Amino acid sequence: MAQLKYQRWNLRRPGTPASRHDLEAAGLSPLCATVLCARGLKGPEEALHFLSSGPDRFHDPFLLQDMDRAVERIRAAIAGGERICVYGDYDVDGITATCLLTEALAGLGGQVTSYIPDRSEEGYGLSPGAVRRLAEEGTELIVTVDCGITAVAEVEYARSLGVDVVVTDHHHCKQTLPAAVAVVDPRRPDCSYPFPELAGVGVALKVAQALVPPPEREEVFRRFGELAAVGTVADVMRLTDENRSLVRQGLELLGRTQRPGLRALLREAGLEPGAVPTAVTIGYGLAPRINAAGRMEQAMVALELLLTRDGERGEALAQTLCRLNRERQAIELAIYEQCVELLEAQPQPPSPAIVLAGEGWHQGVVGIVASRLAERYACPAFMICLENGWGKGSCRSFGGFNLFAALERCAPLLEGYGGHELAAGFTIREEHIPAFQESITRLVTLRTGGQPMEAAIDVDAEIQRCELLSLPQVESLSALEPFGSGNPKPVFLLRGGLVLSCCDVGGGRHLKMKLRRDGVVLDAIFFSANTAACGVASGDRLDVIFTPQINEFRGGRTVQLQLCDLRPSPPRAQLEQELFQRLRDGKALSQWEAGLLLPSRHDFTRLWRFLEHTCAGDGADAGPALLRQAARQSDGRCSYGRTLVCLWVMEDRGLLVRDSRRLRLCRPAQKVDLEQAPLMRRLRLFLEEDAAL
Repeated sequence: MAQLKYQRWNLRRPGTPASRHDLEAAGLSPLCATVLCARGLKGPEEALHFLSSGPDRFHDPFLLQDMDRAVERIRAAIAGGERICVYGDYDVDGITATCLLTEALAGLGGQVTSYIPDRSEEGYGLSPGAVRRLAEEGTELIVTVDCGITAVAEVEYARSLGVDVVVTDHHHCKQTLPAAVAVVDPRRPDCSYPFPELAGVGVALKVAQALVPPPEREEVFRRFGELAAVGTVADVMRLTDENRSLVRQGLELLGRTQRPGLRALLREAGLEPGAVPTAVTIGYGLAPRINAAGRMEQAMVALELLLTRDGERGEALAQTLCRLNRERQAIELAIYEQCVELLEAQPQPPSPAIVLAGEGWHQGVVGIVASRLAERYACPAFMICLENGWGKGSCRSFGGFNLFAALERCAPLLEGYGGHELAAGFTIREEHIPAFQESITRLVTLRTGGQPMEAAIDVDAEIQRCELLSLPQVESLSALEPFGSGNPKPVFLLRGGLVLSCCDVGGGRHLKMKLRRDGVVLDAIFFSANTAACGVASGDRLDVIFTPQINEFRGGRTVQLQLCDLRPSPPRAQLEQELFQRLRDGKALSQWEAGLLLPSRHDFTRLWRFLEHTCAGDGADAGPALLRQAARQSDGRCSYGRTLVCLWVMEDRGLLVRDSRRLRLCRPAQKVDLEQAPLMRRLRLFLEEDAAL
């Protein structure tokens, strides 16, 4: 069986039993308490602060630098009847932000229009051509959303045409800011806003709230919170602090949305009537469909879907987005397969970064292809679409490599760039691509020390007792939602599960299994992996990492393990030998591991009787053969690991001695308390400390 996904499983350091107990006493379930402790939340106050999502978690919009100037200029435009254009981006964040601010300004009496640039013709952000056309149409104020922070030349050009610009964005700033009327961006170096992780739509929401008196800000959120939640999740922003509150409350609004287009799109995405949407609903249902419009140069279709109040039109637009998404998937697959073929043909060892350029590639999908390549080859990926000597690039990170910082270092080779640490875009002349590739390779090598990057996954805790994976316990994990960047789904480790059955489902694409451990039978599903890829068969013992979920089928609700990865369990004797060595070296064991090694009184008794017979006379050879025989004695009830512990404890308590690899029994004059041996005390301590799991 080959390892499928992750070279390294990073088991988080567990919290102390006292910390877990305090969280449970505050009302959290054992599973929730364990996850929060493993993620560094030490006490009830800190944990409850993290989990809270009330209106009090929203910060004052005027803490954003330049918000006062932005509000003053927008209010003046509304009062003066000026033509205002909300200028957005073609991804989900930009489209939802455009819809939000367009409706907000119109609701305040503004003469407002919307503009989203064509991805292939105009590219990202403000463009001189668009600015000129808007000026010719009589636009006097442009308010950007989710773009504009790097548009220094474009803002200056707008000023020369008599058009003011208010920039609202959330991307990283360069050294020079645009000379706009106002630049509202929580990532500005001089911005004191307490939470810099807002999405573009989050910043747009703050502008809308700042335009009304404080008592009316909650009503603004009720109108637009669903849009803010969709854009924030889709843009993979950190779901902590203010974003956690925004998304959690926004999901509730999304579940009862009055936007016909959104309702239709939720149905198309498979959300059952009455079901409550989650961040997963957005990430895997809504976002790909909305994004497809921008990727296929039809972003205005998605914007109309959000803006329309006509039910029939909303249905038609939702179906159009689904069709565009299917087309996007087909184009993406073709480019991905072409790139894999190119990479597999390259000489080994592979480069520490993927930099590929090609003509005819669809600019709208190469970012997704870059993401898939980064995951498959465990390195950052840069995809460049070539046309007439120019390249438009999209890149995705791996292993925490900071893309924005890397593009800053490569700025002399680029015509323009922008984005985040994990996803970014750039423009480059074709003749500069070889030098760019050399620079990126050097930067990645410096970051990794020349070592290959490893695909790793953080595991929150090891499950010691399978009965903890009950329906109520798994349901309790919903208190930690919404899950996403900064607050991922809980991941657990289960060792030594016996495969009772396994089969391929979903047309042979997915693996379904039944596992048993500790007498508990568990259903498991491994998506995008089958029996052939895993080499799994009934009777195997596996270590698995998984996220527990509730599977609803024909009115029933059961726990299912959604596997993230699996590995064959080591042979029991090998595992116990390794655990025994860790115990001797003073390292910690989990409860389940300690349970494998802790001998019972009967184990000591049976082993003593065996040694009385074997070590008669001059003793016996204390080699591996004796250990195997001892472990098999008395119907094999005493395992290899417990036998090692018994021998060590008996030697520690003076019941036997080893001399030149010979083992001889001793008979102390007084009764010996084996439980007082250091190894026994440590094993008991591990069992008590990890009793929660």
